[in-house]
Amino acid sequence: MRLRKRFVAAVSSAVLAAALLAGCSSSSDSAAAETASTSSTVSVDGTQDAATVLAANKKADSVTAVTSDNGDAITLSGSSASSSADGVTVDGATVTITAAGTYRISGTLTDGQIVIDADGADVTLILDDASITSSTTAAIAATAADSVVVYLADGTTNTLASSFSPSDTSDVNAVLFSAGDLSIAGTGTLTVTATGTAADGITSKDGLVIQSGTLTVEATDDGIRGKDYVVVNGGTVTVTAGGDGIKSDNDTDADSGYVDITAGTVAVTATGDGVDAATDIVVTGGTLVVKSGGGHSTKASDDVSSKGLKSGVITVLEGGTITVDASDDAVHSDGAVHFTGATVSVASGDDGVHAEGYQIIDGGTLEVTSSNEGLEAAHFVLNSGTVSVVSSDDGVNAAGGSSTDTDSGGGFGGGPGGGEEVGDYSWVINGGTLVVNAEGDGLDSNGTASITGGTVVVSGPEGNGNGALDVNGDFTISGGTLLAAGSSGMVVSPSTDSGQGWISATLDSSVAAGTTLQVVDADGTVVATFVTSKSAQSVVFSSSAITSGSTYTIYSGGTASGDSTGGLSASGTLGSATKLTTVTADEAAAGGGFGGGGGGRPGR
Repeated sequence: MRLRKRFVAAVSSAVLAAALLAGCSSSSDSAAAETASTSSTVSVDGTQDAATVLAANKKADSVTAVTSDNGDAITLSGSSASSSADGVTVDGATVTITAAGTYRISGTLTDGQIVIDADGADVTLILDDASITSSTTAAIAATAADSVVVYLADGTTNTLASSFSPSDTSDVNAVLFSAGDLSIAGTGTLTVTATGTAADGITSKDGLVIQSGTLTVEATDDGIRGKDYVVVNGGTVTVTAGGDGIKSDNDTDADSGYVDITAGTVAVTATGDGVDAATDIVVTGGTLVVKSGGGHSTKASDDVSSKGLKSGVITVLEGGTITVDASDDAVHSDGAVHFTGATVSVASGDDGVHAEGYQIIDGGTLEVTSSNEGLEAAHFVLNSGTVSVVSSDDGVNAAGGSSTDTDSGGGFGGGPGGGEEVGDYSWVINGGTLVVNAEGDGLDSNGTASITGGTVVVSGPEGNGNGALDVNGDFTISGGTLLAAGSSGMVVSPSTDSGQGWISATLDSSVAAGTTLQVVDADGTVVATFVTSKSAQSVVFSSSAITSGSTYTIYSGGTASGDSTGGLSASGTLGSATKLTTVTADEAAAGGGFGGGGGGRPGR
């Protein structure tokens, strides 16, 4: 991957740890910082917010105010047109604009075209109930212009359609095409339909801004494409594409190739990627709904990328409401993904969220409703926010393409387990809420792991081939609350030198889904109440209520009350519960394997 001016190449671990762990208490920073910063070379600074990312990018065009009743008139009449404007020539069904200015277009043009051939000029087209169709080329083609504004007059309905099939060498490749910057504004409606083979709906060879209006695009190839950027500042945009839905594909210039959504309502259905940016995807507001590759229940094609949101550098989801249903990764970045306040819900046939580098959550809500692996990255950091994950394999997986780890049993008492290689991977939880329901490993790291704060609840696998917790290297807990329940075949516990006490209990037999488990101290005080969502034979629990060296008893039964976080209740009463086992804090469960570490499947 190329370097960009805001990339961090060879960041010192101290600097990166300080950025990632801001707000943590000083008593727990040391272990967490060591965990979070095991990588000495980082391609992308995953802590960047939307303003930082956009400040380093090419500035998008601003849309100049347009008075909709102005402009030189161009009247379309079937197979011909007429205009008295000096900058307009008409040749049969072809209308050519050769000078800067504002032009009002109305009427119907059948198998014709509007051409803008005005090198270096700024041209505004006011579409006033205009309909243009073409079988041989674009309906509107700005082959030479500095910038073009397509303004949809208030209360009007406009249509552009073409059945032409551009070749691989065609410059004009869309129904609405501009060689210069293109902006769409106004409060009217525009429907763009591309039925020819490999034809885009709307394309700009520079930047593309959608300011307002109601825009519907159907295309056999890409729906909306801006080479340098695509910016949506408002309006209602609906895209159905045989290729990618919304795309910015400048992979040469470091400050270009980005998609920025600030407001409006955007709905994308694509055979390929829903939103595809060569560099960055930034969402700070509005509503974005994406379905790609047929959705999460459809097997992803080996030949076509069908990710929901895909960025080459960084994705920042800072605001708005985002829903993604993808046959491949729902959110994918070759660099980093940063959640800083958006409300996000995803379903995926592969990873819910995948980042090759850092995946950082600093606020908002993230829900993975269905996935193979829920959240995967080389380094996963949760500082704040509410996260829930449902996965058929690992819930959270800190792994990467260079991993050679394989699944294996756990071990006793902290430190690398089973002889597995400790890679340059980590998950770190400093705050927020994380609830995981996984059929594979609940929380898996092919490197290290750390919890310094927040609430973590894991309903792990029922089968013994995986575990609720699986960490190859050191796993420390110095704050927060952890409840992990699952099978007994690969029980992994925190390190014995953790700053906060923990218990690990293996039960003689599995308890059924819906069972209320109580953790009770030696004085008879209930310190944790958990209602299982599926059968479980092991429990790992840590909170400030656990004292190292003290004994605790696990009971089945009693009553759970108050708010519940993934089955972990605010309070509970013992009643006539049945004793299951007694354990000593900071000692690994008998028969639990090799604790504190364990195998991980090879990362991608």
